[in-house]
Amino acid sequence: MLNIVRAEHLKWRRTFIPKLVWLAPSIALLLCVALMGGIDVQNGSYNWWYTLFLPGALSLVCSLALQKDAKLKYRGLLALPFTPGTLWTSKILACTGWLLTTLAVFLIGITAGGLLFGQTIPLMSSLAGSALIFLTFLWQIPLCLFLAARFGLFAAVLLNMAGTIVGVVQFDRGGLWDYIPYTITARLMCPVLSILPNGLPVPADSPLRSTDMILPGTLVSLGWFAILFLLTTLWFRRQEAK
Repeated sequence: MLNIVRAEHLKWRRTFIPKLVWLAPSIALLLCVALMGGIDVQNGSYNWWYTLFLPGALSLVCSLALQKDAKLKYRGLLALPFTPGTLWTSKILACTGWLLTTLAVFLIGITAGGLLFGQTIPLMSSLAGSALIFLTFLWQIPLCLFLAARFGLFAAVLLNMAGTIVGVVQFDRGGLWDYIPYTITARLMCPVLSILPNGLPVPADSPLRSTDMILPGTLVSLGWFAILFLLTTLWFRRQEAK
């Protein structure tokens, strides 16, 4: 499996994917510095990061990772001596590695920003926030790969960004919205980073500060990842018959 994932990375060399790993977090950080003049850089950067730049970049990466194979209707990919499930899993793992790497780049940048302009988010909270963003974004990888395969790059990016916007708007509604994966990241950042999706501090007496929601929210996100991983793998296996 490791060799297949490495082969996926080799396909990326002449694409925009390797640049996005540092470009997306850099733009989020620099834009916040430019717009806010160094005030509350950490709060603002996290806001831009998980509500806009990361979901957009992840959608684009998943789409580009599948683009060449989709144009050939997966004939070249499925001709390899591996099961379709193994090939699909390798793409998910490759994109997961990209997600982990770009989050590490952002964490380094946000920590440096705190040292330069003033720390508003403690390092341990920032580490916890980045870890939760990773866990609660995993489900988007099989979803975006599927959307790109079925509808193309632009549709995949637009649909995922539309879902993200709805999730950010409805994140605190409760009820069934608590089980919609697009709402979970914004909700979990409230007790961990003490900031709302709009970048403002969470009120001291707000129930959104409760840490009780962290474990259930993370488990729901991982559950969505497992479901989407299974369903999209089954779908990709059917491509072999076509």
